Amino acid sequence: MIKRALTNTGWLMGARGVNAVLSLIYLALTTRSLGLAGFGQFILVVTFAQALVGFVSFQSWQVVVRWGQTKEGLGDATGFAIALDLLSVAAGTVAAALVLWLAGDWLPLPPELRLAAFGYTMVLLLTLRSTPTGILRLHDRYARAATADSVTSVVRVAGAGLVALIAPSIPAFLLVWAAGEVATAGAYWFFARQTQPLFWRHVSLRRVPAGEPGVWSFVAGTALSGMLVITSRQVLVLVLGALGGASLAGLYRVASQLGEGVLKLAQALLRAVYPELVRSPEAAKAIAAQITRIAIATGLAAVILALVAGRWVIGVIAGEEFLPAYTPMILLSAAAAIELAGASLEALLVARGRALTNFALRAVPTGLVLLALVFLVDIHGAAAAGMAVLGASVATVTGLYLVNRRLERGEA
Repeated sequence: MIKRALTNTGWLMGARGVNAVLSLIYLALTTRSLGLAGFGQFILVVTFAQALVGFVSFQSWQVVVRWGQTKEGLGDATGFAIALDLLSVAAGTVAAALVLWLAGDWLPLPPELRLAAFGYTMVLLLTLRSTPTGILRLHDRYARAATADSVTSVVRVAGAGLVALIAPSIPAFLLVWAAGEVATAGAYWFFARQTQPLFWRHVSLRRVPAGEPGVWSFVAGTALSGMLVITSRQVLVLVLGALGGASLAGLYRVASQLGEGVLKLAQALLRAVYPELVRSPEAAKAIAAQITRIAIATGLAAVILALVAGRWVIGVIAGEEFLPAYTPMILLSAAAAIELAGASLEALLVARGRALTNFALRAVPTGLVLLALVFLVDIHGAAAAGMAVLGASVATVTGLYLVNRRLERGEA
């Protein structure tokens, strides 16, 4: 089971490794083509769309994995997940329109870019791929998921290179990013359809909850936890843009792109380990412990690498204009390393059906992060966000450890 979890993580990280290398290329193309201010505005548009979609989305892949373990329940679990995604599309469309058209100056998006932001948000909503992701993970088709994941970066690199040569502009880069989302979603659904049949008659918000009383609390808990992740990442960028302007948001985005690479490993661990913990609850503790030890060593190595080579990497990729991103990059790499160490603890807690507890453990630190930014940005600039994220990660992972330990004592 541990071997399978690590193998699945390897497939996920293989794709993320490819994406990480390619992301450096398209990051260089966008930063050098748009400059600090232009890149900041571009990032604010992308971040707004990601944040809004994150707020209205459900972690439907976890529904597929949790209730699709039996042949009898697979169709209904998949249909329930698709129904949740369709609900997200409807809610997100209304929310995006209301926010973009009614928001005043408090939203750090220039009026001339709000229509483009709405269009990009709609693309993200229509290309939600949580359900096909759950299908591939349920059937251990991590190689196919890795292939689909790599499509995003390939399209972005090719498109960004073309745009940078011909006519670099924010709308042009947004079109490239949108094309990458469409291509990736297409690949995910193609592989999911090959893996298992999909029938529209199974699409329903009522079938699974009718037989499983705890479904809606689980859905709420995982969705709320997902919202907190979005708040601590995307919304934080928007807050920085509102408090310090587009340039500050651009600096933070470069720092996070380079410093949070380990966080992607943490997310890969969570997604690869979670199915194993659901399948084998009796071995859950041993699986989580072994993977946590590996994660700690990996996280420490990543932080050391960021300290030694971070400044040079920023200069080579983005240019000297972005060198102030070095300090927040170090802070974010440390936060990502801590999240990596706690990834298996989070998966263990959710597998035990404590999704709402997981949400609570993230809610308080995230709220304090946003509150702290108001007072720290003027003093520390982009580094303030790094400090806040690091503090929130320490508090959250400590809470995950203590709660899991208490639950283990109660089960003993």
